[in-house]
Amino acid sequence: MALTDRRELAAVFAGGALGTLARAALSHLLAVPPGHWPWATFIVNIAGAALLGYFTTRLLERLPVSAYRRPLLGTGLCGGLTTFSTMQVETIGMLEHGHYLLAAGYTVASVGLGLLTMQLSTALVRRAALR
Repeated sequence: MALTDRRELAAVFAGGALGTLARAALSHLLAVPPGHWPWATFIVNIAGAALLGYFTTRLLERLPVSAYRRPLLGTGLCGGLTTFSTMQVETIGMLEHGHYLLAAGYTVASVGLGLLTMQLSTALVRRAALR
């Protein structure tokens, strides 16, 4: 039976708290009525994808192994910052209110730009490391 490392759990908790607070603050600042592009969720998901690509590549390929960096930054911060479930709820709300093109555009843009952003941030870390 494996023992749980409480310091690793604390790192996830601390990072998650920071990410969640950042997302909540942005959601408050960029609140939009139903039927409009949900900028707060879109921004945190794209920013989270960029950060996750950066942290994952940097921590796995360039920095010495640390037991707590990945849980703090990847699982915690990026996990708390991003929100796939909110994106889904917003998309369903758009569909229920007849905003089909908005829902399709939001879904495609969120997933597509998220993947592209993560790929670009990964490539930038690898490129910078070669210099």
